[in-house]
Amino acid sequence: MVEKQIIKLFCEDKELFTKYYKYVNINYIKINYNELYKLFNIIDLYYSKYINTITININELDIFYNSNYLLKDNERKELSSLLEDIFSQDVTNRELLIGLLEEHRRRSLAGQVALMALDVEAGKKTTEQLLDLFNEFEHQEVESDEITPVKMNLKDLYETQIKTPGLRWRVNWLNQSLGSLRKGDFGFIFARPETGKTTFLASEITHMVSQTDGDILWFNNEEQGNKVGIRVFQAALGLNINELFTNDEVKQEKYEELTQDRIKILDFEDSNSKHRIEAVLKHYNPALIIFDQIDKIRGFKGERNDLELKQIYQWAREIAKTYAPVIAVSQANGDAEGKLFLTMDMVDGSKTAKQGEADWILGIGKEQDNTSRTRYFNISKNKLIGDQDTLPDLRHGSTQVLIKPEIARYEDI
Repeated sequence: MVEKQIIKLFCEDKELFTKYYKYVNINYIKINYNELYKLFNIIDLYYSKYINTITININELDIFYNSNYLLKDNERKELSSLLEDIFSQDVTNRELLIGLLEEHRRRSLAGQVALMALDVEAGKKTTEQLLDLFNEFEHQEVESDEITPVKMNLKDLYETQIKTPGLRWRVNWLNQSLGSLRKGDFGFIFARPETGKTTFLASEITHMVSQTDGDILWFNNEEQGNKVGIRVFQAALGLNINELFTNDEVKQEKYEELTQDRIKILDFEDSNSKHRIEAVLKHYNPALIIFDQIDKIRGFKGERNDLELKQIYQWAREIAKTYAPVIAVSQANGDAEGKLFLTMDMVDGSKTAKQGEADWILGIGKEQDNTSRTRYFNISKNKLIGDQDTLPDLRHGSTQVLIKPEIARYEDI
């Protein structure tokens, strides 16, 4: 009997139980096989209570069942007989059983997708909720034997993680403090409005683009993409507006020579969502990903704003691991107004949720005098490995730098 074999399989392997139990047609079993239905419930209770348990033997199941149901003598005998029957089941066709459970899982999710599609049409659900469920339907679990452990060879780790740098910064102080950016690194800058966040990005990515053969993808929902494009041109060529649009054909050729058309500004405005971003990422070979601004990305659910933000930053961290390093942009809260060196508690909308997911955090402060060209960098978090020239004393350091808005660049002082 298949149901008995599945019970035995679930007792032998908690991971399989966790993955597939919720897709078992438990109502059908309750109507047709009430005693088996009770056993499924007991297994669920057992694993929930004893969270470190990975298997359940016949004696443990027998005792736990009796402690949860008041049984008469004849019922105890019937239970013992049933358990002996179950644990004597031949599960040599393990792969066939797992395949059956997987088919149940896919059918269950397909049914949920179909029902939610009707709810979307009726206006009861959003398309974002439907896409979340559809992504779960498409998701395939990775088998444990496909996960390769890190090769613990000190020479190899030095060659790949220390000696070979990632993307280096234009502002050299950042190379000495943070170090270069590598795949898997996720961090963000934050500042008050009109501090120069977009200028910082334009300055740095136009320096990094020549260091890679991949694309730099700038997902923009903050200001009009054409305006961002002008600043990227300025930063790449080191020219002011008047110089930039004089003899523009020559400037265009020079820009393309420097960037190889590998900087892609993707103007998503208010309609951007994680699903659209994920779809775009699959069509490129990203070497660096920019989210400006990350807090506006949609497609996440949370009972509170901080919990939703945590999901966004967790997602961005996974994007960095899968594709390329990620630089995100966030705002600073009102406490940062007029402050020079911004600290982690000045990140807008979060005390710990956003900060906890980042490998590095850079605050950019400015004087209240808007004519000042001085900007103040403060690294409030740094988990990056660094490079050969990275200085330990600067890992959480502060400094002053120069902003040149007329050519969209930041420079060391």
